[in-house]
Amino acid sequence: MNVVIAIDSFKGSMTSLEAGKAAAEGVKRAFPSAMVKIMPVADGGEGTVEALVQGLKGKLHKVKVKNPLNQDIEAEYGIVGTTAIIEMASAAGIALIDKDLLNPMNTTTYGVGQIIKDAVLKGCREYIIGIGGSATNDGGVGMLTALGYEFLDKHGNSVALGAKGLGDIVEIRDDKAMPQLKECVFNIACDVTNPLCGSNGCSAVFSPQKGAKPEDIPIMDRYLHKYADLTKQKYKNADMNFPGAGAAGGLGFAFLAYLNGQLKSGINLVLEKIKIENYIKQADVVITGEGRMDSQTVMGKAPVGIAKLAKKYGKTVLAFCGSVGSGAVVCNEHGIDAFFPIVRTPCTLSDAMNKQNAMANMTDSVQQVMRIIK
Repeated sequence: MNVVIAIDSFKGSMTSLEAGKAAAEGVKRAFPSAMVKIMPVADGGEGTVEALVQGLKGKLHKVKVKNPLNQDIEAEYGIVGTTAIIEMASAAGIALIDKDLLNPMNTTTYGVGQIIKDAVLKGCREYIIGIGGSATNDGGVGMLTALGYEFLDKHGNSVALGAKGLGDIVEIRDDKAMPQLKECVFNIACDVTNPLCGSNGCSAVFSPQKGAKPEDIPIMDRYLHKYADLTKQKYKNADMNFPGAGAAGGLGFAFLAYLNGQLKSGINLVLEKIKIENYIKQADVVITGEGRMDSQTVMGKAPVGIAKLAKKYGKTVLAFCGSVGSGAVVCNEHGIDAFFPIVRTPCTLSDAMNKQNAMANMTDSVQQVMRIIK
């Protein structure tokens, strides 16, 4: 029996690696001689750095940066060889500031640029960057400013950080941008297709959940449109309507227009990097899962990404989760042969999410399911 285990983290409970180890123990109880390969995974969102650093035997690095409100914090990112693995949320994430302080007019991606700069100076030339969970709507101007780009007002001064400064931009300069950036390849984990501006743009769709006032939404959209027009004058390939340009408050646009970034499916990007396909080819069974499976699991989440790859080779795919939500049955139409919630008795949410309990439940559940195969 050859089993590949690639389970996404159970957020607030088990990491991807911990869930994998618990599942592996269950497999071994049913098949003591089984060959088991644990592959930590993530879909480009929270947990991507941890999963890839563990899976590829990289190292974590800490760096002092600015948070969304331009306050000093410490952020962490990973390095594997000359590849940097970054979650923008570690510097500009919505979880970093109090809810009553959220206001995309003020929040900045400057800290994201500081992380990239640190990695560039450490010799990294390839980047995998997850851009989910942002607190910002600044079009990536903060990040670019940290990398040496200049966004100047009519007096020749740098504009203010945050979306509020975008309306003052009259000139963009790149002569002081880090020259090493031309040697870098930026792969951006992005699973949204929104353009930068308009009724489906980042201001209209995403900024309300980031604390935007209703009256500020059309203002920010207008500012971003002006910024995009100025960018287009300097970089002819800039496209504000490119699918994903509106991701992370326009950070997607910044990567596309200024850094020649490529926007890719988060889970596909991760699976490609860890070369999981080489192991799935040899597997008899593939085990995956995540904390909660529901109808949204089929929308770019790790379990279905893994299942689709496994079905390319006709493999049996089993998924284990903490809970099952509405519409989860649709996962069966996307490569997951069967899914199983691991909670085994009525209990509180905190008890279910307790790491020790969750790992024990995972082991026991996998053991029993694998006995059916046996």
